[in-house]
Amino acid sequence: MRIINTAEARPAEFKGQISEWIYNGLDCCVTAEVLEALLPQLDSHTGPTYAFSKALQGPALEMRLRGVLVDPVRKAKVIDEFFEKIEFLQRNLERIVLDGVGMPGFNWRSGPDLQALFYGKLGIPPYKKAGRPTVDRNALEKMQSYIIARPIIAHIIAMRDLAKKISVLKTEIDPDGRMRTSYNIAGTSTGRFSSSFSEFGTGGNLQNVEESLRSIFVADAGYKFAKFDAKSGESYVVGAIEWNLFGDGTYLDAVDSGDVHTAVARICWPSLPWTGTLKLDKDIAEQPYYRHYTYRFMCKKLGHGSNYGGKAATLSQQAQLPISVVTDFQPKYFRAFPAHIRWQNHVDDTIRKVGTMVSLTGRKRQFWGRRNDEKVLRDAIAFDPQCSLADIVNRAMLRIWSDHRVILMFQDHDALTFAYPEETEDEIIPYLKSLLTEEIPLAHNRTMTIPYDCKVGFNKGDWDAKKNPDGLRDYVPGDKGRKRTPTVHLLDR
Repeated sequence: MRIINTAEARPAEFKGQISEWIYNGLDCCVTAEVLEALLPQLDSHTGPTYAFSKALQGPALEMRLRGVLVDPVRKAKVIDEFFEKIEFLQRNLERIVLDGVGMPGFNWRSGPDLQALFYGKLGIPPYKKAGRPTVDRNALEKMQSYIIARPIIAHIIAMRDLAKKISVLKTEIDPDGRMRTSYNIAGTSTGRFSSSFSEFGTGGNLQNVEESLRSIFVADAGYKFAKFDAKSGESYVVGAIEWNLFGDGTYLDAVDSGDVHTAVARICWPSLPWTGTLKLDKDIAEQPYYRHYTYRFMCKKLGHGSNYGGKAATLSQQAQLPISVVTDFQPKYFRAFPAHIRWQNHVDDTIRKVGTMVSLTGRKRQFWGRRNDEKVLRDAIAFDPQCSLADIVNRAMLRIWSDHRVILMFQDHDALTFAYPEETEDEIIPYLKSLLTEEIPLAHNRTMTIPYDCKVGFNKGDWDAKKNPDGLRDYVPGDKGRKRTPTVHLLDR
């Protein structure tokens, strides 16, 4: 703060300075008052959580300051590709609307045009929001039940998604060519990080960037990315909870088999010609169950939602499946894993009686909503798996960051990405895997260790021999022989 001579200061300047003193003073005083109210609440659960959150400030701040290098050529190319796809879809849609319903000059970006098409020309009963007709995404998804509207809606949703991706790609980057995000350690009630634009108003949420956009993020010269993803992490925690509560290891055993979705399919459909060999059984599980949806897909998509108390109607809408398919699957699933129902009932009973839950990793949460509210119950069921996995991943992140052998680049909820000198790859990857590994003690002398998949590459997108040869692909010793594609400058295009 600048020290001024009050005798020489002009009245307006002195008045402004006093306002700043008061503002700063209130910041300090209110913060101190809040601390005095919070400290008595620290107990054997909240105390360690508070200390852990403070320890995470170091790696979070380092990631925020460093940011990630953006490849401007790759960025421009991807934007061009998306615009070309929008133009192609737009021509298709205009032809469908003109030839199908005789509506020339149709503009898919115009709300009135969309309402005139769906609620006028096609005669679909209007979907309303706040009492007014709407054509938002939720309304479009509901209108897909009308066969006549499906091809039109498929085009519109695809173009809206592409337009959203383009807006993400056009996000402002910093003058040094890097994109930054602002990580919030306490941004959620589950301990998961959240992120948004940087302190300078640039960048954005880098945790939820879609796969098709990630290839613009590249490792610095001489470095390579290694991405470690916690494999079936939440499913492991669900199995561990049920083992601790009821001594039922059916689901944890299925997760621990190496492919939980194939293992679940074996139990739900025992009449299929299973071989007992994981690779062969996965091929069987990939056979069609309903239309193009496989047995394995059902276990993955519907099983995960069923774990968290998802109702048939909700899962039907989310998976875009007839409700009859979901109602056929869920009884088989819950007969195979009855501990799921017992766990959900246990959570319901705990919330109604005490309103507080403690996770597998010792994080405590108070639920303030109505205890008989379905949404509160769903949040409570999801709390422990999401929270415990977040704590396990963040503990691994803190161990590796404190070791100073590699550079921490991204925290993507259930995944961590590091940068390392590319010539050290075959030494550093096994070392990082050893630091990621953590044995979680469970009841009855059992332990749980969540495995991590590892992919390496020069950018953050998935590898494709033609479209993205620098992308991430499964690590195998010797990949360090792969060379980065030579840099192309914008003027060279």
